[in-house]
Amino acid sequence: MNSIPTSPAELRITANYPGASAQTLENTVTQVIEQNMTGLDNLMYMSSQSSATGQATITLSFTAGTDPDEAVQQVQNQLQSAMRKLPQAVQNQGVTVRKTGDTNILTLAFVSTDGSMDKQDIADYVASNIQDPLSRVNGVGDIDAYGSQYSMRIWLDPAKLNSYQMTTKDVTDAISSQNAQIAVGQLGGTPSVDKQALNATITRNLCCKPRSSSAISLCASIRMVQR
Repeated sequence: MNSIPTSPAELRITANYPGASAQTLENTVTQVIEQNMTGLDNLMYMSSQSSATGQATITLSFTAGTDPDEAVQQVQNQLQSAMRKLPQAVQNQGVTVRKTGDTNILTLAFVSTDGSMDKQDIADYVASNIQDPLSRVNGVGDIDAYGSQYSMRIWLDPAKLNSYQMTTKDVTDAISSQNAQIAVGQLGGTPSVDKQALNATITRNLCCKPRSSSAISLCASIRMVQR
């Protein structure tokens, strides 16, 4: 058994830059992350791939016997210094670090025996209820889920964009602003002591920053103040 070679521990860093070309991804994401991976303990070599779909993948190979959990911790610490150098869109998407290898050990297929679910329903169920618990099983490094969850695909008309002098970023910003997840508030509240500014008129006219000739009201720009 001692003569059987052991494969090196591998970690995979994945980052997504929607809409970026492979060259842009290489210059602004892949190279930045690679430069921050120098000095890792037991690191043998690294390889990277910048795809035209906007996904950057960096594979780190460590010497055999390296504790993968310690390696993950080291890589995550190094990533912290690289995150501020990455484009904001990449930071919003997040950068993941996973223990993985190049070979799939097990493949599972899911079907709907009674035909009540189509392939999109099955893919969404697997991603929502099975993938995350399965990834936490001891010894599981990574899970590749084939298929896609529910999503909306939008095709843009280049001629109309040009006529309105708009860019794709204008469209994505508009969609994002209309789909923002905002807290709607709550009903009721905790008890409060007397002499607090609970009156709407008083609250609207609270002095926020005094000036020599005037004062800035805290809620001057608020159309309505509710208790």
